[in-house]
Amino acid sequence: MTGLHFCLENTELATSRLLVNYPEPFRSEILDYLFKPNFGASLHILKVEIGGDGQTTDGTEPSHMHYELDENYFRGYEWWLMKEAKERNPNIILMGLPWSFPGWLGKGFSWPYVNLPLTAYYIVKWILGAKHYHDLDIDYIGIWNERPFDANYIKELRKMLDYHGLQRVKIIASDNLWEPISSSMLFDRDLWKAVDVIGAHYPGTRTVWNARMTGKKLWSSEDFSTFNNDVGAGCWGRILNQNYINGNMTSTIAWNLVASYYEELPYGRSGLMTAQEPWSGHYVVEAPIWITAHTTQFTQPGWYYLKTVGHLEKGGSYVALTDGLGNLTIIIETMSHKHSMCIRPYLPYYNVSRQLATFTLKGSLREIQELQVWYTKLRGPSERLHFKQLDSLWLLDSSGSFALELQEDELVTLTTLTTGHKGSYPPPPKSRPFPRSYKDDFNVDYPFFSEAPNFADQTGVFEYYINNEDPGQHRFTLRQVLNQRPITWAADASSTISIIGDYHWTNMTVQCDVYIETPQRGGVFIAGRVTKGGILVRTATGVFFWIFANGSYRVTADLGGWITYTSGRADITAKRWYTLRLSIKGYFASGMLDGKVLWENVPVKYSGNGWAAIGTHTFEFAQFDNFHVEAAH
Repeated sequence: MTGLHFCLENTELATSRLLVNYPEPFRSEILDYLFKPNFGASLHILKVEIGGDGQTTDGTEPSHMHYELDENYFRGYEWWLMKEAKERNPNIILMGLPWSFPGWLGKGFSWPYVNLPLTAYYIVKWILGAKHYHDLDIDYIGIWNERPFDANYIKELRKMLDYHGLQRVKIIASDNLWEPISSSMLFDRDLWKAVDVIGAHYPGTRTVWNARMTGKKLWSSEDFSTFNNDVGAGCWGRILNQNYINGNMTSTIAWNLVASYYEELPYGRSGLMTAQEPWSGHYVVEAPIWITAHTTQFTQPGWYYLKTVGHLEKGGSYVALTDGLGNLTIIIETMSHKHSMCIRPYLPYYNVSRQLATFTLKGSLREIQELQVWYTKLRGPSERLHFKQLDSLWLLDSSGSFALELQEDELVTLTTLTTGHKGSYPPPPKSRPFPRSYKDDFNVDYPFFSEAPNFADQTGVFEYYINNEDPGQHRFTLRQVLNQRPITWAADASSTISIIGDYHWTNMTVQCDVYIETPQRGGVFIAGRVTKGGILVRTATGVFFWIFANGSYRVTADLGGWITYTSGRADITAKRWYTLRLSIKGYFASGMLDGKVLWENVPVKYSGNGWAAIGTHTFEFAQFDNFHVEAAH
């Protein structure tokens, strides 16, 4: 027998952004499909991003410490998500990993290792806050996603955890490649002692000699990332087995948990299921949910892989696990090359064909008389063949042998456990596009979430704000709260931006009240037909209508401001509210300031469609109110 086994999934990178504002009962149904034991994916682990205010693939997530003396453990939605997961499965394992860090930690550099104790303290504060404010115990903590590690930082983090009584929190490193972390651990005894798990990303089911030599647990700590159709499901089924068979990895974590972000952002629909329409309540339980169930419903953290695991003669693979108490689960997959390609890495060709596979139970397992059978056929005529319970397999002759006829693109689980269940709810509402007429006045007295629904921050952080100085109509606003560039993970833009709406919109009118807080240098914009977000946000094009505190306005074809359509002077200053209105129709756009035309019929030749957006010129405080968009048919 070898190693502890988990099967895990994770959320990160602002990929659950749209989930939080789903109406009930649909939001709870989605969470049940993900986390409820013996219902759907029955996940064993939830890995979350430790928000760092920077862009992390499909959006930014807020930090618990935007500024040096600031602490708030109620921002974003990760706390909520962890609590919902724990409520359904109290045994779920929780992991945290930073992608970006707030700018103040870098002391002027875009680097988190300038002051090692400070960064360690910042991470430990997050763990302590999870416990203090939400009664959440974080089990594993990571270093810096897919970026260099600093061995001294890892040791400092271990020291800081221990000092705060967090000996039970384990360190996983380095959420990148197998090297150089593995060889560094072999050469550095203190580093070896500090790291509990080596986590690699997209390992292609393979590990390296040095990683095995450390004797540590090996995990594929980010994998999958593939469009969630049947081919994505095939990828997931294959690597769940073969990451252990080929690479000795006892855990595989899927990026991402649920595709709850605008589909046209990078890696659209790369979640285990799809829930990207809170305005309609529509969601889809995709095939990867049921592929996951084949493993997660019939094993638990702490089960052991048996030594007899491997590849089938005519393609495919099998693993067997036991709890050491007489229970046995065997998972067999025959995913074909063509229908199980993951987004990365390259998959060398192999062949799978029809075969008769014979299995023999030996030793104490000979006493097993009945195995439950769960079956999935991908690319079949219907979804009815996803995670279907078939008749039990009876082992009545004394040989302990049985034979299975296997076709390609199948997944079979044989198990002594009788608790498996294919959960279901009535069909959710039908899919509908984002409403063509949409308003938000941000008048929320005690917001449950810090962010306004449907706005997806792509650079900067936009939060509900109570303006105590303004008892008038702008008491409740949406405020951009970053005043310096974060320690970035991706290529964040130089201007902050939050997108909303339907990517397919062409003709639209966007209106918003805006308030520049920075005298002379400050500026804000509203925009339409915005084409890019996520890691590509710097290259966003569209129609951007900017006003500046120095008394000028500009209309540009891009977020970077490289291409100017028109510009001029206007009566604008900081610390005053203005109403901006941008109308785009066909190849022309017009703009109004406080109800008066400021510029009109300006030819706009770039992007023909895209989202609406708001934002600021630099990382600066500014406020927005009474947002309203009307998209024409």
